[in-house]
Amino acid sequence: MLDLMSRAIESISDGKVTFADIRQESRVGTQLVVVNGALRSFNCTNRAGTVARVLVGECWGQASTTQEVTKDRLELILSEATKMAKACAQYSRKDIDLSDVNSEQKSVWLPVKEDPEDVSTEEKIDFVMDVDKGLRIDDRIVNTNSSYQDGKLLIRLVNTEGAKLEWDELRIRVFVYPVAREGDRMHYDYNVVGGQTGYELIRKVDTNEFSAKPAQGALDLLSAEKPPSGKMTIIMDGDLSGIVAHEVCGHGSEADEVVKERSFLTGMVGKRVGSDLVTMIDDGTLPGKLGSYPYDSEGTPASKTFIIEDGIFRGYMHTLETAAIMGMKPTGNGRAQDYNRRVFARMSNTFFGPGDWSADEIISDTKDGLYVIKPTSGMEDVVGGGVQVSCLKGYIIKNGEKKQLVRGNALAGKVLDILATVDAVSKEMDFSGGTCGKGEEDFVSVTSGGPHMRAELIVGGG
Repeated sequence: MLDLMSRAIESISDGKVTFADIRQESRVGTQLVVVNGALRSFNCTNRAGTVARVLVGECWGQASTTQEVTKDRLELILSEATKMAKACAQYSRKDIDLSDVNSEQKSVWLPVKEDPEDVSTEEKIDFVMDVDKGLRIDDRIVNTNSSYQDGKLLIRLVNTEGAKLEWDELRIRVFVYPVAREGDRMHYDYNVVGGQTGYELIRKVDTNEFSAKPAQGALDLLSAEKPPSGKMTIIMDGDLSGIVAHEVCGHGSEADEVVKERSFLTGMVGKRVGSDLVTMIDDGTLPGKLGSYPYDSEGTPASKTFIIEDGIFRGYMHTLETAAIMGMKPTGNGRAQDYNRRVFARMSNTFFGPGDWSADEIISDTKDGLYVIKPTSGMEDVVGGGVQVSCLKGYIIKNGEKKQLVRGNALAGKVLDILATVDAVSKEMDFSGGTCGKGEEDFVSVTSGGPHMRAELIVGGG
């Protein structure tokens, strides 16, 4: 297949084409959803597609097909992409020089102990049923929801610089959320486990323990108090600090927003954006994390990128194009949802770096504050630099001790104001994975997480 793709791309004779690549993807996977003990959804994925991209001047053309890969068909989509690029390039203002394009010839396969494709559907269904059953620990649990998803992606890529790459990405994720009700009160909790790994991850899951924890959490919230409001000292757990990292500086550091001057972080390299304790990283090379991959959708190796280091803003996450425009090296963050979507600058595994405190030390050092856990959503204002994160629950902190449980709350503030107030960061790191969209679509797998952190934010909710 790679040789066939290489021969097709070598056939490009139009001198106006400065770069081109072909990417072929095939996906297989299973998704199971169980609601209240009944199998609600069972989907199997088995699809493939091929995309050609061509650069003329500063303009890209892109064409794709789901038909069988042949040299003639590859040359056809290359021709169609070239026509699109040339049509737009009539209005080009400049050329883009992609001099740092990867030209490796390499195969990279994820080492797994047990491929989910080798596990029977019946066994996967039994697992999800057991997980869902484990949520029903009390009559007040009135609704149970459990899902299992696995997916294997095989990618082959060639380009005009001589690259011949093939690799695979295999991801598994299990998610549960029970709903508890008592009188007119209703609350939920959740638990999730996932990673880029084989079915061996599922073998390690104790279904009773995995499910009982969020079920008890939902029950506890029935008697939780209303959260306080106003600006106050906040201790975030690792999951929450990860969402803050993702929303606060993650999207704002995606360079395709920066080159359009639509990010509040435009022109901030070398400037202070937080306290000395704030370091923020995007690292697509972390083993086993949902947001990891050997190469991005442009064939650039994944890398570790310091976005903020000791409070100083260091740089952005780049595609081939944004790196060329800004005179930087590509960081391996050019990602597309699939062969039928365009490449954007996207996060991989994004998190704040660890500090010197323990989580318990941060709590015991806090006289008055709110310890917030379990994020549920986040929103960012990339242009204005504002952020809002919703949390499932928290605890009042008084004189260094966790006191009463409080229900859902929302945290908000200006990014630079929040990061300037960070005064304690833990050594412990927690990670959780999911998906992230560019706007309302173009979803890719990501991981967020990090340490416990203490900062000043505005709290509202209840």
